Amino acid sequence: MKAPVISSWFGRGQIEAPADVESAALSSDRFRLEREAEWTQLEDILRRMEGGSMRRVTDEELLALPALYRTAASSLSVARATSLDAATLAYLESLVQRAWFQVYGPRQGLWRWLSGFLRGGWSRAVREIWLDVCIALFVMVAGTIVGWLLVASDTEWYYRLVPAKFTDSRVPGASREVLEETLRVENETGGLSVFAASLFSNNAGVAILAFALGFAFGIPSLMLLVHNMAVLGAMLWLFSGQGLTVEFAAWLSVHGTTELFAILLSGAAGLHIGRNMAFPGDRTILAAASESGKRGALVMVGVVIMMVVAALLEAFPRQLVGGAENRLLIGGTFLMLWLAYFFAYRGQPQEDEQ
Repeated sequence: MKAPVISSWFGRGQIEAPADVESAALSSDRFRLEREAEWTQLEDILRRMEGGSMRRVTDEELLALPALYRTAASSLSVARATSLDAATLAYLESLVQRAWFQVYGPRQGLWRWLSGFLRGGWSRAVREIWLDVCIALFVMVAGTIVGWLLVASDTEWYYRLVPAKFTDSRVPGASREVLEETLRVENETGGLSVFAASLFSNNAGVAILAFALGFAFGIPSLMLLVHNMAVLGAMLWLFSGQGLTVEFAAWLSVHGTTELFAILLSGAAGLHIGRNMAFPGDRTILAAASESGKRGALVMVGVVIMMVVAALLEAFPRQLVGGAENRLLIGGTFLMLWLAYFFAYRGQPQEDEQ
């Protein structure tokens, strides 16, 4: 695209005298001719970069790009101040906007960002909040133990902790046969699949809330983790009372190692924000919240992926695979994969990581 032909009409008013019109036109033409070569060079580089032909852009041109951008921005400033013709002004505004995007705008597209995220960005973000992960894990284990102990001391706690939608036939006093029936392979759309959907919905809501409530210094996030895991502790108590601890753990592990891991990370991400706000160090509270919030949000993007994986595991393998050994194998395999990815796999640092 060539620089536009300059008209002789000014933005701040129409010049009526013929001599003034001719003078203004000459001034505008002179302004364009003095700078047109640099504008054209900048536009040529931008056209190749926008077309994805980065290999055709030389190192010298990339080094010259910021200077050409500043020259075009300066020309735009002069054009606005002196009210050059509208065509030149529109051309420069478009040129500067395109150049700004290439110099200062996002340096990678969605697919490139997603590739970097999965190849190291996500696992790195999780490792950076390792202390919060450890705290959240301790709280979740403690919550499970508390739920078990409360129900063991008084069975009425079972009905207070476990939502009514989970207490179909899974109630204190149920026989081994009844409880074992709930863990069998599901071939129909009702029964276990309804319970599985309710459980997934509940855990997904817990994961989102655990992160969102982190801004209240992390305390509500920890309380939510304790309550959610107390439900698990109560159900473990119920099944263990009939000698079905291994069977229940196997049934839960198929999707639970992924889903509970996701809850752990969401709680840790929320706690990370709250802890940094409570102890910002040399930073302001807003700066601490912003920095930790970005890191926590990155972890939560991964949590969404884990929840999708958990939903697929819940919908298919857990419904179709029978036998405690097979179920534990699936759940254990996914647990080892997550642990290896987060804490053993380092990946490659993102090229544009700041």
